[in-house]
Amino acid sequence: MSEHPIEPIVPLEGWHVMHLFYSIDHLQWSTLTKEEQRAAKTHLAELVQEIRATEDTHLLTFAIATPKADIGFMLLTPDLQVANAYEKRLSLSLGPEVLQATYSYLSQTESSEYTTTREQYAKETLVAKERMKEGTTAFEQKLDEFDTRMEHYLKHRLYPVLPEWPAICFYPMSKRRSGENNWYNLEYDVRRKLMAGHATTGRKYSGKILQLITGSTGLDEHEWGVTLLAHDTHWIKDIVYKMRFDEVSAKYADFGDFYIGMNLPLNALFERVCL
Repeated sequence: MSEHPIEPIVPLEGWHVMHLFYSIDHLQWSTLTKEEQRAAKTHLAELVQEIRATEDTHLLTFAIATPKADIGFMLLTPDLQVANAYEKRLSLSLGPEVLQATYSYLSQTESSEYTTTREQYAKETLVAKERMKEGTTAFEQKLDEFDTRMEHYLKHRLYPVLPEWPAICFYPMSKRRSGENNWYNLEYDVRRKLMAGHATTGRKYSGKILQLITGSTGLDEHEWGVTLLAHDTHWIKDIVYKMRFDEVSAKYADFGDFYIGMNLPLNALFERVCL
């Protein structure tokens, strides 16, 4: 045992998230005997089970729909030390040089700075829009309902349990920081209003799209990672298209590459990628 224990790196809130994409070197794979190949696949299967058995840790395994990559993993866990250790083991899980990293992305689950507060909901919605009187039983009941909704919403954003819906999309994005459309030159209230309109569009896809926004400012090349889960790629295409008409995207957003995958159990994943 090391004389100097490794200090955990756990965020103040939320979890670390790694999106990992690999291509398979089939020539390298072909140099393994059938017995070695079976052992390699068993090793990866056992590693996946180990990761999923780790407390507060989740792992999705998926095939990539284009030659950008063959296999993808989405790993969520609190401690960056643990995430890094699992990432290294996944990279070598089928043997040296079999899995070739093609792209990766590091981010953290986070709450949004534009999330409506209790005070804002009371003032802007209950008083200004619904003309309710503060202090009444109905007013307080509405606030209690709001608190319950927000507790559920924040728990999902910070500590999500992602369903294994068949289609998964990942892309990174940033807000523009130069030229006339510099997001960071806008006043907070203007940014909040724009983001509220963006959220309104997203809510129209409830039940069709499960969306997880993770923050990566200072952690990777963009500022956010976006993960979309769906039963039908039509809805992935539709939500991305419709949201691009929102001013917050049309004027202020820059996007990275899109990765489309299919969530598969490992046995089906091995068959899909010809292992």
